[in-house]
Amino acid sequence: MTEMAAIRAMLALVLRHPVDAAVLPRLAGGGLHVEMDWAPTSVLLQKLEAGERADVLVVTADAMDRLAGKGTIDTSSRIDLVRSRIGIAVPRGAAHPHIGTLDAAIQTLRAARSVSYSRGGASGIHFAAAIERLGIAAEINARATIIPAGFTAEQLVTGEADIAVQQISELMTVPGVEIVGSLPEPLGTAAIFSGAVLAATAQPEAARRFLALLDDPRTRPAYAQAGLEPLSPGR
Repeated sequence: MTEMAAIRAMLALVLRHPVDAAVLPRLAGGGLHVEMDWAPTSVLLQKLEAGERADVLVVTADAMDRLAGKGTIDTSSRIDLVRSRIGIAVPRGAAHPHIGTLDAAIQTLRAARSVSYSRGGASGIHFAAAIERLGIAAEINARATIIPAGFTAEQLVTGEADIAVQQISELMTVPGVEIVGSLPEPLGTAAIFSGAVLAATAQPEAARRFLALLDDPRTRPAYAQAGLEPLSPGR
């Protein structure tokens, strides 16, 4: 009997819903056990810096570029998987505010009782910098619900916030909320998320098998359904 290969994958939260839906069901019969570590890119980078080991990594393309320069990843394995956009959500049944223009989006944020965003996620880092540049940070943050990491839309369900800002695919993960749409630039932006095998892996073959599942044509519809734009044509 063939022994099941076991690897560890550090994955950006943006892929949580589509991977759960389209990849995990195919792992059981594939002779591959994957320990999933879900976190924002910044948290995953901190874990790597602290010496934590993994075999597969999915983070923003910018972060992957920096890791490639350090020799942390096997660059021959790198794949740009999806493009993700920052958007907002509201509690289910709530009126959808206008965010079609920058002025409308700023007015919506100013009118909110509390805006929830993440201090550690790529979307939250971008959003925090954007409202600072626009001169509205003090006003928004005075009433904001800022979480260290995780799904900001959970704050809508608990009633702590009435608007959540995050990658649209992450907002869609939380039941009981509705997606309003993408935020206009510079409040919102599009980020590419890339996958790669870590250079120090002791299981390169198994790691590449899992990365191939993330890039599989059968996974691409799940990305699209989660509000992501698939980039790689699939293997």
